[in-house]
Amino acid sequence: MTRPAPSLPPPSKKRKLQKDSELAKSIQLLEEQLTAAVAASSSLNPLADLVELAVSARDAQDTSKAIYALYRVFVVIISAGKLNAGGAIDDAAKIVKAWTWERLTSYVDLLCGLLKDEENLLRISALQILFSLQKHLSTAASASAVDAQPQFHVAHFRKIVSALLLCPPSLRAAQSSGGVLDADVLHLFHETWFSVHDDVRWFFLREAGSLVNAAPTAEHPKLPQNLLALLEGLNTFPTEKAELNAWWVAEMGVKPPKPKPSKRGAAGASDSDEEADGDVVDNDEDDWRKFFDEDATAKDMNKTKTQAPGTRLHKMTVHQSLHSLSSHRAVFTRAWLALLPRLSAVRDEATRTSLLQRALNVMHRGVMPHLTRPVLIMDWVGGSVDYGGTVGLLALNTLFTLMKEYNLDYPAFYTRLYAFLDRDVLHSKHRARFFRLTELFLSSTHLPAALLASFIKRLARLSLSAPPAAVVLAIPFTYNALKRHPALMAMIHRAETDGPVADAFDAAEPNPMLTRAIESSLWELASHRAHYVAGVSTLSKIFSEAFTKQSYAMEDFLDHTYGTLFEADASRKIKKEPAVAVEMEKRVQLFPAADKEMDGDVVSELWSFA
Repeated sequence: MTRPAPSLPPPSKKRKLQKDSELAKSIQLLEEQLTAAVAASSSLNPLADLVELAVSARDAQDTSKAIYALYRVFVVIISAGKLNAGGAIDDAAKIVKAWTWERLTSYVDLLCGLLKDEENLLRISALQILFSLQKHLSTAASASAVDAQPQFHVAHFRKIVSALLLCPPSLRAAQSSGGVLDADVLHLFHETWFSVHDDVRWFFLREAGSLVNAAPTAEHPKLPQNLLALLEGLNTFPTEKAELNAWWVAEMGVKPPKPKPSKRGAAGASDSDEEADGDVVDNDEDDWRKFFDEDATAKDMNKTKTQAPGTRLHKMTVHQSLHSLSSHRAVFTRAWLALLPRLSAVRDEATRTSLLQRALNVMHRGVMPHLTRPVLIMDWVGGSVDYGGTVGLLALNTLFTLMKEYNLDYPAFYTRLYAFLDRDVLHSKHRARFFRLTELFLSSTHLPAALLASFIKRLARLSLSAPPAAVVLAIPFTYNALKRHPALMAMIHRAETDGPVADAFDAAEPNPMLTRAIESSLWELASHRAHYVAGVSTLSKIFSEAFTKQSYAMEDFLDHTYGTLFEADASRKIKKEPAVAVEMEKRVQLFPAADKEMDGDVVSELWSFA
């Protein structure tokens, strides 16, 4: 019998020859017996012994030899058609087939656990074998399909998805795995299959969405973290139908027939959901289908879409769905909508904050463009704003994108943004990001002058107690705002009065439209002309000069720190030598009023604090 072509990658380097152990010799002997048994259609009882040796092996080298031996044996069994129905079979054959499936299930469970093994070689080998088996099982199922339709063995793939997201412990481990996907496994899966093959990505997104909805949060607390780690790095999502051209299961690349009218909502369920015994079909409704109906853009989001009878996208078979860009967006949408609430529900505050930041960092450029309806994440984004800090600021950025590109109506946006202007924001390590985003939010020339006045006035007030690097940011930010909105120029040209005047600005008012800031002045920025840092005092003088410069590039000021300011001051060329001495009058009276009355040491008395 001809051995099928291997689908595993070739070894990266030659391994040193070592003397085989007794266990390794037993593994080799059982493999030879099973290969001969498959060719002669005889008993496969040694398969149970080989699986037991693989499970009980504790040495990494023996485990590696056992899993590869089992892989070769199962490839021969699958290629011989021993696991497929293939027409009418008697009861005895059914029993043998069911028994063989049980051995394969035990083997696959072992491989899934090895994804969390302490040995890097076993983790990588297990993942490669699992996907190679996926290809062989799918090809065999396609060859034996009654309707000659391509098949993707979903039952096996669900085990892979579950292993990647839930991270069950290895049978060789003495303790729990921790539940976090290892970086090498994540990288290999991402770079070899998830980012490359369209069928793997489609089925993974569909099964991941189902798993997130079904897995209890308390039992699998690391599930959101693992799924986010996989999704946040996905930068190869197709944007055109022509990009659907890479298939791990080659049979899926065959062009499907055009969708036809059908009375059944799940016409193609039998295309994919084959269970472990090869015969049972999962008839559960796939929730991802409901996302097919909405593919709105910013222009037609509020328009009612009509489709001719019999052309609804959710009537397509799975094979047709794999070649439809809308179906890829549907499963992508479902996976993210299932994940986002789980990220917000993480109990540990530090972990939750970190996960939310990571999700929001990729939301506007890597997620929303591929959603069927970006407004579906509106509630989650609005809730994230309430976290404040960096999370709230990133959520505001996403919210602004929804408003600008997807016509979301959120009247309280600038009120929420105004609340972020507190003392902490100028002392935060994320202040550069805040200024960058705030300038974007306030860049429109159609915003009311009273609104802009509140922002620059509050920022000026906060600059009085801000570090020099933050003041350096606030000055060009204010200059750009004044340049874009000439109505605000009155705030730096108010007539001076002889006596003290109450500031009209109401700092306690939360609504930026009601603070009366436009009736005030920017005296706080004028006070920086006497700042103790030369760079700040020099920069603050721009408000007393003609506004000839179109605008300042904020990027030139975002990275300033105490260190950069000192470096700039220390390396500055001195045009005029500073005075090092003062010529004093012959008689200087330090205390003229009490020159004659005071006796004793005046300086010593000044330093007495009793």
